[in-house]
Order: sequence, then structure tokens, then C-alpha cells
Amino acid sequence: MVIEQVRPGYRIPRQLNSLEQRDMTPEGLRIENVDEAREDRFHRFKLIGWWDQERLRNARVLVVGAGALGNEIVKNLALLGVGNLFVIDLDAIEHSNLSRSVMFRARDEGRPKAEVVAEAARDIYPEMNVQWCQGNVVYDLGLGVYRWADVVLGGLDNREARLAINRAAFKLNRPWIDGAIERLDGVARVFSPGGPCYECTMSKEDWKLLEMRRSCALLTRDQMLMGKVATTPTSASIIAAIQVQEAVKLLHDLDSLCGKGYHFFGLTHDSYVAEYTRKEECYSHDKFDRVLSLGKGASQTQLRALLSHVRAELGADTVLEFNNDILTALKCRQCATAETVFRSLGKVSEREGRCPACGQAREPETTSTIYGDERYLDLTFHELGVPLFDIITARSGSDRWHIEFSGDRREVLGPLCPGPCA
Repeated sequence: MVIEQVRPGYRIPRQLNSLEQRDMTPEGLRIENVDEAREDRFHRFKLIGWWDQERLRNARVLVVGAGALGNEIVKNLALLGVGNLFVIDLDAIEHSNLSRSVMFRARDEGRPKAEVVAEAARDIYPEMNVQWCQGNVVYDLGLGVYRWADVVLGGLDNREARLAINRAAFKLNRPWIDGAIERLDGVARVFSPGGPCYECTMSKEDWKLLEMRRSCALLTRDQMLMGKVATTPTSASIIAAIQVQEAVKLLHDLDSLCGKGYHFFGLTHDSYVAEYTRKEECYSHDKFDRVLSLGKGASQTQLRALLSHVRAELGADTVLEFNNDILTALKCRQCATAETVFRSLGKVSEREGRCPACGQAREPETTSTIYGDERYLDLTFHELGVPLFDIITARSGSDRWHIEFSGDRREVLGPLCPGPCA
């Protein structure tokens, strides 16, 4: 087709492909403003009829894991113009990471992975608001971050972290997208509240491997019994791309792989989509129906004060419940001694659990519920071991209040407040 008259400042684009034809003008061509296109880095995305760049700019995304998958995930989010990102990872960069992680350089060795990924994301997209955290997602990340997020993406290498994310995301009614890679293969799975979850997919072998991370006293083993898994940057690129593409679809309210998994085999390039089934007896489908915001933070609120307040509202039998077991003491029967310890149980290693005097394994004393007769009621929740910006539950019979330590919001979310947090 030939158009004889073209207005100044406009151009006729190339012939559109079949996927773009639904967005064409009646004449079969889209006319673009060249001057506007030069000023808008995302104008090519907007050629997609349903694309909402403003929705991506306002999106809040939590990325757990900043290794090979996390690098690719964050890179794609930045290129797409996602505006608000929180990234958490426990580890520091090692030399072996350099062959599989697009955002790491030799000069970054020894630095926190999450910090370097956050800096690289801002280099790609300077308008992105980014906060990073070096910590264990199982014990160090408060549920308030999940409540803040629109979608959660995982680039993880262990079942314990996946299970923790799964339960947290479902409690706060948030979808999450899991990714896993091994050799040239990989899988991307989308879990959304109301459908099957990660725990629904776990086999007996998965639970067995998960239990290997714990000693008989439930303390964390210093060394995993299994070795490192072989991975490649190519498989990371493929799986992370699927994960981010599914996130884009979720953010646009389009059909996605919810309750399904995309399995890719790199040696043959075969792939298939598996559909999962929800298990009615699964423990991960608990949902927080309503979350109340507390003006104070976990480091400012005493157990006694909050318990007194909720009992005045819900009744004298009200108790406070945590999301993780808290270690309160380590007892040695042989030496008849006890050491006071206030930390999440999973953060204490099997080695730390041994008696310094006799070397025997000590018995942990733990709690996940405050009844009102504890010896440590004058501690703050954070002093006890509750993470900042967490959500705890006040329960009286069937009545439950879910209380967020919203006073920690700015400290935890950093540059993501104000704006999305206002």
C-alpha cells in the first residue's frame, strides 16, 4: 500500500506482523509521532495494544534471590520499566558467580548480591525505585513487604525458602512466580491464591530433602548434605524471561500460567506445560482476611503493651501468634545450665546449639505464641526475634486480628517510601 501524503514530523513504520495487525489503523498502518518516540524509551512496548506502561511504572515487585536467575529477572524488570523493586538475598558475590550472573563484575566480589543487583537495576533504569536487603527470606523479611508487593518472583535454590515465600504470599493474597534451573533445564511456575500452591506440588522426596536442613533439635545444619547444583546462564535467561513475562501478564490482568508450570529441556529444546492440583489438606492456604496497621514498629512495641491492648478489645483469653518459632533458651541437661537466646529458631545453627562446656547438644526452648505469663514480656517484638515490618496475629477463639508493624515501613522499604507508601 502506498500513501501519497505524509504529515511533517511523522513517518510510516514497517509492515506490521500478524500479532500487531489488531492495533493497525483502518488503512492498515500505524502512524507514529517521531518526536514523541525519541523522548519515550518505552514507545515500542506501547505498540502492543493492551500494554499499560503506567501500570508497570507503578508496579511493586518483590524479587527473592539475586543469583543467576535473580540477575536476569531484575534486568528484565528494569528494561521493561517496572518502577518499584525490593530485592533480598542472603549471600555475597563469589568468583564462581561471575560466569552465570549478567550484573556482577570481578570488582564486586565480596559485596552483597542484593546490593549490586539493586545498583545495576538503577543503572539500566534510573527512574526505578529500588531497595535491597541482605538477609534470609525465611526469617529476616517481615510479611509487610509481601503486603506491599503486587507480585513476588523467586530465583531460589532451596525448598525451605520456596515454602516460606509460598505461605507468606498466600497469607497476603499475592501471586508468586517460582523459577528453578539445573544444567540446561529449568521450570517456571505461577502460584496464585485460590489455586494450587507450591506446597501442593511437593513430593515425599521434597519433604525428605527439606528435613535434611534440620538437626534432631530443629536447629539449622552448618553444612548441607547435598552439593551445589550445576547451572548455566543460558538456562537462567530462558526461565527468568518466562517468569517476568508471566509477571507482566498478571500485572495487566491477562490470563497466565496460574496453577501451572512451564518445563524446558535445553538439550532437545522440548518443553511442556504441567497443570497442578490443589491439595485440600495443604497447610499453605491460610489467608489473612484483614490486616490492621499499627503505628509503631516491632522495635518500639513491647509484648506486654500490645497483649494488654488486644485483650481489652478481644477478651482476656487473647494470645499473640508469630509466623516462625522463636528460640528463647538453650538448655544443657548434663551441665544443668540454660542460656537465654532470643532469635528465630532457624537462624541458630546446630554448632551454636552445642554446650560450650561439655560439647553436648542442648535442648531448645521455643515459642510461637505469647500467653501472658512469659518472663520476657517487657521485651520488644524485635528484641524477641520478630523481624521488622512483620505481621503477627492476635487470636481469641475464632476471632483473629492480623497486626502489621507499620511503623517499620520507611526503615524497611527505604526509597520505596514515600510514593508507593504514602
